[in-house]
Amino acid sequence: MYCVIMAGGRGTRFWPYSRKNRPKQMLNILSEKSMLQMTVDRLRKLHNVEDILIVTRADLADSIRKHVSGVPSENIIIEPEGKNTAPCISLAALHIAKRKKNSIMGVFPADHLIVGHRPFYQSLSAALDLVSKNKILVTLGIIPSSPHTGYGYIQYNKKKILKDGIAFGVKTFAEKPTLSAAKRFLKSGDFFWNSGIFVWKASVYMKAMEDHLPNQYDIIKNIISKVGTNQYKSSLASEWDRISQESVDYGILEKANNIGVIKSGFTWSDVGSWN
Repeated sequence: MYCVIMAGGRGTRFWPYSRKNRPKQMLNILSEKSMLQMTVDRLRKLHNVEDILIVTRADLADSIRKHVSGVPSENIIIEPEGKNTAPCISLAALHIAKRKKNSIMGVFPADHLIVGHRPFYQSLSAALDLVSKNKILVTLGIIPSSPHTGYGYIQYNKKKILKDGIAFGVKTFAEKPTLSAAKRFLKSGDFFWNSGIFVWKASVYMKAMEDHLPNQYDIIKNIISKVGTNQYKSSLASEWDRISQESVDYGILEKANNIGVIKSGFTWSDVGSWN
């Protein structure tokens, strides 16, 4: 599995400590290490990782190269401009597919807290097994501990068991709910928090983009042949300007019918604010 860390966010909710050139993922909020370095270190401990790539904004790339250990400079993929998660992931998918055909990619936010290495590894291993055998897009769902209104939720299909009682089909996605709705979600017992961690084959993701974001896909397709050539930077700059902002959740996952969710038992938080 190639691990892709999305590190282009601005972390505005951690103002005044965070700044444009020092966003949340670069801050030492939880330890003496930054959130980004903690994410890299966590992934380096996994036995099934082929390589780690970081996608970030052009204005942050040099800082990340100097700041992060364990990721070679050539594995820093630059977005000319942040366009939300769907284009970000597609850009990484292009680079990964160029390296290895039919490769699997895991997508990870740069600034989340995860506690519990063993259950984290078990969830990823289950996802890897699932996507290696099926043309499926998998997300890790967190067992909710409270009716949190700042998280997205995933309603899973208890009758559609995809793997050993820990992987299920998905009924629907629900964005940050009201408190009363969140309480109903917990009471029903068939909702997870959406962790924003995904696993799939790069080719399956690009096919989903072609199906559900065809205009975006056509633009991305123009960059594919230029990856690894002298024309790549100029092609990326000209084509990227035409791409509209789109989240992977809204643009693809909420529309696709080949979605699976892993019931995950590790402790997780998106560390979304000082509170």
